Amino acid sequence: MSGKPTIAIVGGTGALGSGLARRWAAAGYEIVIGSRTADKAKAAAPRIASGAAVCGANNAAAAQAGDVVLLAVPWASHAEILDEIKPHVAGKIVIDATVPLVPPKVARVQVPVETSAALAAQKRLGETARVVAAFHNVAASKLQTGEEIDCDVLVFGDAPDDRAAVIALVEAAGLRGIHAGPLVNAVAAEALTAVLIGINRHYKVPGAGIRITGLDKG
Repeated sequence: MSGKPTIAIVGGTGALGSGLARRWAAAGYEIVIGSRTADKAKAAAPRIASGAAVCGANNAAAAQAGDVVLLAVPWASHAEILDEIKPHVAGKIVIDATVPLVPPKVARVQVPVETSAALAAQKRLGETARVVAAFHNVAASKLQTGEEIDCDVLVFGDAPDDRAAVIALVEAAGLRGIHAGPLVNAVAAEALTAVLIGINRHYKVPGAGIRITGLDKG
């Protein structure tokens, strides 16, 4: 036993989820890849991290197996998947990386009725789930490489200890995590994702990110 939490990644076959899975597996975490079908997740697992402690399951089974659950799914399927995993996440940290993007105008900020995807997740999962929002502004394509990424990750959550736990996972993935306040603040990072997409297009860059200045780099 490594003493590290098992991380379930719901939406783990996508670019963001698989990129984080690859980095966490390399850091010694056990990973359960979740997908709509177990067969798809099981087929993806060895491609993501061959030889590491990575396995695949359907979304519900992955959420049940994980000590920490990361949600990396499109906004269009957010509510449906939350309902699917709800019975299995009571008492667990659920990291929501979802951004309410509405194709085809993904460079426009979209604000859902609940104000943010993170607040929508907390409402839908109920008070027993410990929702923390993170990983909105890091390019998924860059997570696929083992290279250092020049980007900070803003971490939002109502419990400081839960934010600290997620920041430790951010650092294990090779990034710097920043305490960014309560969950209600997540709307800022979610909205900024659409802004960064527009910046990427205008300046023809592969993945603009953010840096918080004035902090000790250590």
